[in-house]
Amino acid sequence: QVQFVESGGGLVQAGGSLRLSCVVSGNRFSIYAMGWYRQAPGRQRELVASITSSNLPRYTDSVKGRFTISRDNGLNTVSLQMNSLQPEDTAVYFCNVVSSTGGGASSWGQGTQVTVSS
Repeated sequence: QVQFVESGGGLVQAGGSLRLSCVVSGNRFSIYAMGWYRQAPGRQRELVASITSSNLPRYTDSVKGRFTISRDNGLNTVSLQMNSLQPEDTAVYFCNVVSSTGGGASSWGQGTQVTVSS
């Protein structure tokens, strides 16, 4: 079972930036498509950014141009640089292996809280 440890969240004012990191267990990280998901209170978890094993990124429309996903296969790490943060970005952020349906393929970690104040 793959495990995830997310970090880097915090409280930031609108317009600010944060960088999230996720360390992934196991020795097959390089072949996974990885994603960052978020879940706001009262809402379903959504995939906001993903990156394939060949480093092709994809983003949901609401974060395009503001968020950048990257990976380091040597460190088993996937990161999310978030700029121009807005209050609607407030959520718990999780990383996971992206399944064929877009959902998380493994058990979820604890996530990291991002709170953006207006």
